[in-house]
Amino acid sequence: MKALIDPQKCTVCGVCEDVCPVGAISVSETAAVVSDDCTLCGMCVDTCEFGAISLPEVGTGPKDDLSAYRGIWVFAEWRQGAIHRVSFELLSAARKLADKKGVPCAAVLLGSDLDGVAPSLLEYGADTVYVIDHPNLAAFTDEAYADSLVALVREKKPEILLAGATTMGRSFIPRVAALLQTGLTADCTDLDISEDGLLLQTRPAFGGNVMATIICPNSRPQMATVRPRVMRPEKDARNGRIEKVDLPEEVFRSRVEVLEVIPEEDTTARLSEAEVIISGGRGLQKAENFRLVEELAQLMKGAVGASRSAVEEGWAPPSHQVGQTGQTVAPTLYMAVGISGAIQHIVGMQGSKVIVAVNKDPEAPIFDVASCGVVADLFEFIPAFIQRLKKEG
Repeated sequence: MKALIDPQKCTVCGVCEDVCPVGAISVSETAAVVSDDCTLCGMCVDTCEFGAISLPEVGTGPKDDLSAYRGIWVFAEWRQGAIHRVSFELLSAARKLADKKGVPCAAVLLGSDLDGVAPSLLEYGADTVYVIDHPNLAAFTDEAYADSLVALVREKKPEILLAGATTMGRSFIPRVAALLQTGLTADCTDLDISEDGLLLQTRPAFGGNVMATIICPNSRPQMATVRPRVMRPEKDARNGRIEKVDLPEEVFRSRVEVLEVIPEEDTTARLSEAEVIISGGRGLQKAENFRLVEELAQLMKGAVGASRSAVEEGWAPPSHQVGQTGQTVAPTLYMAVGISGAIQHIVGMQGSKVIVAVNKDPEAPIFDVASCGVVADLFEFIPAFIQRLKKEG
């Protein structure tokens, strides 16, 4: 689908061609022409003063009784015996949204042998924690997790469902949305409630150059995944309840059998949990030089991060990528070594408390967001900095 042009109203002024962020509009001698690259963003519609452009209608209104849906849910991600930090971040945000709407807030916990795990979710604002405990949920599979969550949603009918944009969330939450025939906004950085009660879902768009706010007016639940570390967990203990849910046995069946889970070996801290992150970029020039970043991270008991270009060059694994297409981080200290500061990278680390940039180009965009900038050759500065740290013990 693409934007529609009314040739009777089009004046061939070319304004729409100039504003299209994806270059999907060209102007012929008689009218503007829209290609299949159109993303239906609507910018051309807003700027055409002659009313010559419109968007096609998508959908025919609500599919069912939306008033039957009530409450805000958070999928509480459980791995290796612990709840992921993003679940507490989302619960804190969901609590505020629920208070704004005047509806209950709940968490959904899926896994196996979950005794003693659920109470911590009550401390962050959940009125109810739904617990689905089954041996087939001990190891994560898209099929079993999605079918379990879908069955619970169909029974309880929450109005909003939130999940972390983690490896797990990105894997199975789209499947949940498809089974429920509702929309999903991925990788959100902000959430709010509109005056008419809809969930306002804000995320970067067009390479991070604009922030788009998305709504889902005609289907329920309204669904969004949110990047870790973009929201702060805040305790707001409730006198809530824990409800164990029994689902039909067929819900837990999966065509995939997990034989073994092999954790990634890393000599530094986990990127998502680290309070200190040392990231390297294209300025390191080759893979061997990335050892400077790794050595510095070990000395500072931090994690190793990387820009997209460094990952694409094969200098660091994809799990270490920071940015719009990688992980969002917000450590106490973020040190960018040889990173120019493309907007896609900045989106993923701008929430850091202190940002230190090392780059020999004084005009590099990274200095615009840095708390402290070092204009120097990294091959001179970083080794000297490492030696100073070793000397001071």
